[in-house]
Amino acid sequence: MISLKKNTCRVLIVAMMALSFQTARAGMIGTEQAAAVGGAATQRSLVMSVLDRAETAAQLQAQGIDPAMARERVASMTDQEVLKLAGDMHTAPAGGLDAGGWLAVVVVAGLIWYFAFRR
Repeated sequence: MISLKKNTCRVLIVAMMALSFQTARAGMIGTEQAAAVGGAATQRSLVMSVLDRAETAAQLQAQGIDPAMARERVASMTDQEVLKLAGDMHTAPAGGLDAGGWLAVVVVAGLIWYFAFRR
């Protein structure tokens, strides 16, 4: 019985070592390839599609901004400005979980710790 366990473990170790190597390669890419992947035209269409949403237009109007003027301003932006704006849109918290959300998580964790280890 013990030799069956040893042999099974040996086979698994060899299999894990043999199958753990991946054939991924890292290399330099050219500027043309990088620009083709995340081009300014693609990012501009992303920003324009966000501006075309009804809830975005409602929020802009609530802040006193004309949605048509916002679209015109995005259309007149340079490629670098559009890429920065699209990057900011990608990294912005979608649900608004910023410092207030983290504070709530810390408070809940503290309460759990307090009641779990209180004696």
